This record gives sequence, structure tokens and C-alpha cells, in this order.
Amino acid sequence: MAQHLDLHRWDVTPAEAVDIQQKLRQQLQIKPLASPPQTIAGCDISFNKFEETVYAGIVVLRLDTLEVVEKAGVVSTAPFPYIPGLLTFREGPALLEAWQQLQTEPDVVMFDGHGTAHPRRMGIAAHMGLWLNRPTFGCGKSVLAGTFEQPEPTRGTWSPMIHRKETVGAALRTKNKVNPVFISPGHLIDLPTALDLTLRCDGGYRIPEPTRRAHLHVNALRRKYTPSS
Repeated sequence: MAQHLDLHRWDVTPAEAVDIQQKLRQQLQIKPLASPPQTIAGCDISFNKFEETVYAGIVVLRLDTLEVVEKAGVVSTAPFPYIPGLLTFREGPALLEAWQQLQTEPDVVMFDGHGTAHPRRMGIAAHMGLWLNRPTFGCGKSVLAGTFEQPEPTRGTWSPMIHRKETVGAALRTKNKVNPVFISPGHLIDLPTALDLTLRCDGGYRIPEPTRRAHLHVNALRRKYTPSS
């Protein structure tokens, strides 16, 4: 069973949640990986913002072949309302449940969301990185914080995302002439490494394989547990 830390309660008010983010922000470590990773996990969540049910999935891949090593998924109840900027308080507990199901502890974890590219530098990849005590980074499909210039239209080009005069992430082109994805470090990793890993996880789609597979996994989970009308 994969282990995690226990940093705070989840049943908090929105104001308490912001306070927790501000305190945790001081603990983030943005630095290169200590050793070359062999495995990478993708994490994704599916929910209706007006309902309490949350579907969480984690898929672990071998980095060299992108073969699936293991999957975990849970159906859970969100302890927190849908509030942009505080989504980890809605999604985190379910992801921790799925994490504890894993037999493999992945070397790096990619989230469908943001790390430091967040108004308080505490997107889900940063917040969960502290809980998991693993290298984590975010691969978002849209911008939450920061402005950027469009990178060149060829795969592998990127431009910095700037928020309050800080580089908080990068807009990365994963395919030629396709909209960029938004990469930001979470914890125990730096931006160049996160960009490199994203490009190494290429399955021919805009979205890299770890989070793409996790997305498929949670959608299958949702179909399984949602009665067809």
C-alpha cells in the first residue's frame, strides 16, 4: 500500500482552506529530481460540480514504454463545495483513497491540474505533492493564473507563464499546431524536468499519456457507477 502524510483536516471552511494553502506554500521545494524516474503516475478526477460524488483515478506507467503498471480508482463523497482555486479540498481526499490502493509507489506523479501556476502557488499538484511526499507536477488544459505568449507552433516549444512577476509554469506545445498545455512544478521537481517528462510521455495526443489514461479510467469508473437512464 502506498503511504502518504497527514497534513491537515479536510472538513474546513473556505477561509480556513485559503489559510492552509498560504501556510503549506512555505513548504514547497522546487528542485531537480534526486534520481532518474522509472515510473510515472497520472491522476484525474471526475465530478458534477453540483453533486457530492467524486470519481478519482490513478494510473501508473513505466516511463520508458508507457505501459500500464497498475490502476486504482475510487468513488467517494466530496467534503467541500466547488470553489475554483480550492479544488484540492474537494478532490484531495478521494485521490488519497486511490493512492492507498496502489501497490506501486510511483517515482513521479502528474496531475490533471496545476502546481505553482495557481494564485497562491498551491494548485492540486503542489498541495498533493506535500501530502504524498513525492515529486509532483501539474499538466493543465486551461490557465488558472499567469499570462503567456503563444509558443512557436512546433512540438516541444514553450513559453513562460508569468504571474505577479514570477515564472509559475510554462505553456508547452505537445503536438505541432495544437493548443498548448500548461505545465507547472508541484513539489520536489523543477519546471525543466516537468517539461521534459511531459514530452517523454507522448502517446500522439495533446494530453500526455499519464493524465490521458487517468481520464479514461475515471470516465469508465463514472459510467460503471452511474445508472443509465
